[in-house]
Amino acid sequence: MKNVLITGGAGFIGSNFVRYLLRNEPDLQIINLDALTYAGNLENLSDLPNIERYTFIQGDICDFSFVKQTLEKYQIDTVIHFAAESHVDRSIVGPASFIQTNIVGTFNVLQAAYNTWSKSENKNNFRFHHISTDEVFGSLFSTDPAFTEITPYDPRSPYSASKAASDHLVRAYYHTYGLPITITNCSNNYGPYQFPEKLIPLIILNALQGKHLPVYGDGKQVRDWLYVEDHCEAIHLVLKKGKLGETYNIGGENQPTNIEIVNMICKFLDELKPASSPYASLIEHVPDRPGHDRRYAMNIDKIKNELGWSPKHTLANGLRETVEWYLSNIDWVNLITSQNNYQNWLNKNYQNREEIK
Repeated sequence: MKNVLITGGAGFIGSNFVRYLLRNEPDLQIINLDALTYAGNLENLSDLPNIERYTFIQGDICDFSFVKQTLEKYQIDTVIHFAAESHVDRSIVGPASFIQTNIVGTFNVLQAAYNTWSKSENKNNFRFHHISTDEVFGSLFSTDPAFTEITPYDPRSPYSASKAASDHLVRAYYHTYGLPITITNCSNNYGPYQFPEKLIPLIILNALQGKHLPVYGDGKQVRDWLYVEDHCEAIHLVLKKGKLGETYNIGGENQPTNIEIVNMICKFLDELKPASSPYASLIEHVPDRPGHDRRYAMNIDKIKNELGWSPKHTLANGLRETVEWYLSNIDWVNLITSQNNYQNWLNKNYQNREEIK
């Protein structure tokens, strides 16, 4: 890798990966292409190390000509494709943007990468890496085995369906055209710089403001939680050592219920920033969202056995570090939550939900 294009590098996982590469790859030039939609913010990149090796470009992956010109101008040899609409709740309310960004946008980035690779004099040094999700596999029953890389796709929401389509496109470009690709399917990420509409930062911030802590349904939905720094390390390893055309599952090796996650956050906040009453008293169960998958679980034996990766963070220490980060970065929180119609979205998503007694 010499000249790396990261799409969506101002978002949560993308910005963490930009930082990771700048710390761990001293010879790289990084080009960050981001449309700066509601979930992408330059504040996520305000204190980067080795800034002389970093260039930001604002642009939309749905603009094919722009993406193609960017790859050509910066002589890109590695594309790492994070850019996506990623919030299930938003996909239920407005699926059109998910189809446009996740499917059409991915097609544009693939086609631009293919054009660049096909004209390259050193095709062996080119790579297209696609970031996907465990949600493409659908929902598991409590006794079902964990998802593997060959689990059939069974998406249940507009978000997961659009990501499944993008995965298929990436594989098609490998099998049809020979474009050198790898794919990773990750579980739920958490950590610094996550936009506070997602469960963990939402619960932290609502608790600090004394607001109710909304938990969908009975709160017993099961997820695998992956600390974002561990995810970045795994992606980097796949880029360096992963086999072309292959998919690797990345997970945190845990399966707590959502209500357990919320109670853990409340426990850490009780310790780190005590209030007049336990934060858990703010928990309110609200009606479940449509098509809510019951359980995800990730089998990560492949990346363990082939590449030697496993997560460094346990759920407890990763979650504690996350709570501490949000407590220490209130200025970032205040700036993010004051922009992009954040409060309007929360009101829209929760205004018709009443507490389940």
